Amino acid sequence: MSTLAIVMIVKNEEENLSRCLKQAAGLADKLYITDTGSTDRTREIAAAYGAVVTEYVWNQDFAAARNFALSQSDCDWNLMLDADEYLAEGSRRDLEEFLKNPKQIGAIELKNYYMEDMPGGRQEMAYTYLYVSRLLPKGVGFAGRIHEQVDTAFPLVPVPLLFGHDGYLKRGKAERNLPILLEEVERAPEDSYFLYQAAETLRGLKRYQEACGYYERFYTHVPRQGTGYRANGIINYLYALIEIQDWNTGLKLIEKEQEGLGAYADFHFVCGILFMRAILADTGKYIAYLPRIEQSYLRCLEIGEVPTNQGVGGTGSFRAAYNLGTWYEVAGDLERAGKYYQRAANEQYQPAIERLAVLKG
Repeated sequence: MSTLAIVMIVKNEEENLSRCLKQAAGLADKLYITDTGSTDRTREIAAAYGAVVTEYVWNQDFAAARNFALSQSDCDWNLMLDADEYLAEGSRRDLEEFLKNPKQIGAIELKNYYMEDMPGGRQEMAYTYLYVSRLLPKGVGFAGRIHEQVDTAFPLVPVPLLFGHDGYLKRGKAERNLPILLEEVERAPEDSYFLYQAAETLRGLKRYQEACGYYERFYTHVPRQGTGYRANGIINYLYALIEIQDWNTGLKLIEKEQEGLGAYADFHFVCGILFMRAILADTGKYIAYLPRIEQSYLRCLEIGEVPTNQGVGGTGSFRAAYNLGTWYEVAGDLERAGKYYQRAANEQYQPAIERLAVLKG
């Protein structure tokens, strides 16, 4: 039977590490943890869980650190985790069939939580789905200083492990990553992956004008096929264009991509938002897009939730239903508004619950 190790690089993770190891330890035969300069109790916590603990001098290169950590393991397979990730679904038994083939890479599913700005100045917990290459046969490592990728031609196969990830609920990661990303862009100015990651990071920092510049460059250079990030990059480019109120660029981008991204609920969802915002900004100029708001959200619900499309949770269900409810409420169709609010409320979407209460008086 194949052996499996959990391998990690960490720094000052005493708040997260115990949760990660406690929930995921049952997956692995051994634990290997490489510390990159902690000043808290991280190393002590790792040792308490029986991990082999090593130290590595941080040099602004995530792949180098991960590869050093992997080199400590003598197991047949290595599951690379971060301390702010925690097992939500799956077991070692679920992996046994996959582990029989050492010429493939396992992609785990991440549910990434973040805080979203809502109307009225409040914030709401939201999440995105993402598949990441983390279950590696012995001898396979990573390449890339940041947002590193598996360095192999082995095929990527989803495995039935779901991890929660809440690291981006805390400030600091984006600020830490941005200088490294910009150095990589300067080194390889036509590399669509680094342009995409720079744009994403700037959007996360709400530096939307700068983000759009990088998204534009990303869009120029990204191949139409063969990347796992093209669709997400275009969708988030549209969100950034909404923030800077560049309606014309956004509408042109939608027309170019509506066929290729037609199977993505996230694409139709952002289209609905852009159509609405453009009409509110200049009704006379953009009124022809009015019917497409309703069409966009109905299409979202037709598609439904497809985690493998790696989008925002709810764009194919409760978020689209809620936006349809607001659409019908504004149009004076309170019966249909209530129907779609109820659909969203059935999934415990708080804004829909609140609107239902108002409608019912």
